[in-house]
Amino acid sequence: MKHSPVVLDLDNAVGPLTGECRIALQDWQETLRFGCGLSHMRALTRQLEMLMPPATQHGPVLMGSGDFHHLSWPLVVRCLHGQGDPRAKLRVVVLDNHPDNMRFPFGVHCGSWIRRIAMLPEVEHVHVAGITSGDIGLWHSWENQLAPLRIGKLSYWSIGVNTDWARWLGIGSAFRNFDSSQSLADELATLLHRQRVPTYLSIDKDVFSPDVVRTNWDQGSLQEAQANQIIDALKGQLDGSDITGEVSSYRYRTAWKRWLSAQDGQDTIIAPAQLTLWQAEQDALNQRLVARLQEAQGWLE
Repeated sequence: MKHSPVVLDLDNAVGPLTGECRIALQDWQETLRFGCGLSHMRALTRQLEMLMPPATQHGPVLMGSGDFHHLSWPLVVRCLHGQGDPRAKLRVVVLDNHPDNMRFPFGVHCGSWIRRIAMLPEVEHVHVAGITSGDIGLWHSWENQLAPLRIGKLSYWSIGVNTDWARWLGIGSAFRNFDSSQSLADELATLLHRQRVPTYLSIDKDVFSPDVVRTNWDQGSLQEAQANQIIDALKGQLDGSDITGEVSSYRYRTAWKRWLSAQDGQDTIIAPAQLTLWQAEQDALNQRLVARLQEAQGWLE
């Protein structure tokens, strides 16, 4: 059985996919993009419940730019509710160049949502893998939300980042650093294959090397074959998944969002010709990733 993909069409960045269920949400772009208040997230969650197929009856969810990665939070919750057993636990694996576990005082944003799911009692553990960003280095250490790291609910898997500061705080066991993306992929695939539990997988394509695909954000070093290796290790365990990291341009109407996004280098407008080329590469990668995820989820049938 093929699990049809769902497109949360917020920014018109996701190309057509075979058998897709496309939900028009462009009116939400200004409100949700980069970050939003919790009341807006609750309102969106209610709308998704009305518009999306049941969590057990669809495949990967695509949501456009990585500026919307915080929408993985309600998608993980939907997956938990779809399990049917209130005692069931869910493992979450996030492939991302950033920890997405940073402090944000104004609700939730694309770089702060991980704590929200890691602290859920039904979530067994969250692995954020593929980080090459300095967000987990010494100079940004104070920005990381430490609670899920301290209680053993969150692990960072990084490549070439000095995280010695974590040992000074007694949380070194939550950090796993590797010399290469291949060694990380090998170790993570082995762990996922050995510890077989229901799993939700979220892929932010900024985890990939720029020679694989281009995104709005600074990028990591993962290769497509290494992502496939991790996905294949989840055959028979994959309960749900999402993909983000499309490249799209947007000019915020509100000054505070323009300021916030500029702090992360998101104020550059991409030339139309360049945008068209990058989006074509994104569309081709989406087709391949969706097919791989559908196969992994199909093993549950």
